[in-house]
Order: sequence, then structure tokens, then C-alpha cells
Amino acid sequence: MTILVTGGSGQLAQALAELATVGAAGDRPVRVVGRPDLDFDRITALPAMLAAAKPALVINAAAYTAVDRAESDAAAAWRANRDGPAVLAAYCAGAGIPLIHVSTDFVFDGSKGAPYTESDAPNPTSVYGASKLAGEQAVLAACRQAIVLRTSWVYAARGRNFVLTMLNLASTRDRLRVVADQRGCPTAASDLAEAILGMADAIAREGWQDRFGGIFHAAGGGETTWHGLASAAITRAAPYGQKQPEAIEAIGSAEFPTPVKRPPDSRLDCSRLEQVFGLRLPQWEAALDRTLARIFASASTR
Repeated sequence: MTILVTGGSGQLAQALAELATVGAAGDRPVRVVGRPDLDFDRITALPAMLAAAKPALVINAAAYTAVDRAESDAAAAWRANRDGPAVLAAYCAGAGIPLIHVSTDFVFDGSKGAPYTESDAPNPTSVYGASKLAGEQAVLAACRQAIVLRTSWVYAARGRNFVLTMLNLASTRDRLRVVADQRGCPTAASDLAEAILGMADAIAREGWQDRFGGIFHAAGGGETTWHGLASAAITRAAPYGQKQPEAIEAIGSAEFPTPVKRPPDSRLDCSRLEQVFGLRLPQWEAALDRTLARIFASASTR
């Protein structure tokens, strides 16, 4: 079952590629594509590339994820987050193959006060969130064998993400100030990749079933704030020699203004994923420990 993964060098695409070569996932042929072979700014070329690849399943991990920059670069965000996925979905529909499309907690405004389920009404408050929601809708409208998989707060041992940023800042500053009034579910890219390939396994094993279709949430177990995640990452990295700042100050969002207001509470209820596929992502603390081990193992080999 050849799996085509979009997203090039992105942290989720790379996690999928790595997982496909080791452990229980080792017999899955996975091909990761990115620019210039797959470019959502040149969507007219996508069908020919897809036809040449001949995948049995497509995982779309490509997206425009620069949340703040999207406000001033909206056209690019809409091309990557809506138009490109729509073309992928149309191809998959015509070829009769399943599509797993990765989306985001930013489709919600964060005002519910409880974890969001798949049936909760989206209400994005940013160009990024609106373009991702439009991509979800385009995918589901075009392809009957489509899964929209929303996730949140994704980080990995490499790339650009919050955990690595906090570790780097702690190495150079005595005091950090981190937002403590935004709550969510941190998700290790490796755990998300394992869940996605678990879904692919179920599809390969059983064939497409109607219950597989639609929207699912997949995020790390438990919850915390950005301040909680930063504090945990820095403290748990101490045994590896990570410099410990004198203080990690908890601040409100108003003290750290950004062009886009982040959802104050974007926790995701992931029970449908477990009910349908039997999959549950590990608790975020355990996932963080595993990722820190990889970060510092990589650093020691440089």
C-alpha cells in the first residue's frame, strides 16, 4: 500500500517518513513529496504528479502554518490551505483512493470552555483558521473517502516549534515570560504520525468503511497551557544539561500581543478516534520526555 505524504520537510511529514521505516510500520512504502514536485502555488500541475505517483492513499500534511503572517499574506494561505487540498481531494475521488487531510484546532474560537468534539460548530477568528476550515469543507465535499484529522500544538525533535524555541531561549536568557491563559493539548509529531499510519492500516486491512469518513480529532492526552508546556520542557531537560533560567514567568495574552488572537481554550475531545479506530495518543508529558530524549541525542552527535 503506497502512501503519498505531502508536506516535504515539515515535522509531521518527516515523522511519517521516519515511522514508516522502523518498528511495526516498517513494511509501509511511504513517499514524501514537497516543493518543487508538489507546490500548492502551482495547483494545475498536481493531477499529473499524483497520477505518476500512483498512491493507494494520500496523507495531506502540507499547509500554510504561519498564523500571524497569514493575515497579510491571505492569498497564499488560501491557496495552500483550501485550493491545494481541494485539488488533492478531487484527484482522490476520481481515482477511488482515500485521503487523510490534517487540519487544526484554529477552526475554533476557543470560547466553549470544554474540549471540542467533532460536532461542535467551528468559528475561526483568523485567516489561518478560516482557510483551514475552508480546506476541510472542500475536501469533504469533493471526496467520499476522506478523513479530516484536526490536531493541536504539534512539536517535534527538529524543525520550528514551540518546544525547541523555549529550550533555545532558556539557553540564552535568565528569565522567560510565557503566556499562561491559553489552554490546549500538546501533540508530539511522532505520536500523531503513528496514529495516522494506524488509520491507514485499518483502511488497508478492512477496505474503506463509511464509519472511517468525516472529521476526527487527534491530540496528545491531557492538557496544559503554553506556560505549563514551556516549564515542563525546560525542567525535564535539566538532566541533559539544559540551562535552567532563574524564572519562567506566567503572563496573560494581553502582555504578549500578536497579530492574531489565539484560541484561549482549544482542547480537543479525541474519543471518536478511539471509538472508530481504537487509537489514543499518549499523555503529553510522556510524549514530551521521549521528544526531549531525541532532541538531546541528536545534539550529542553533532
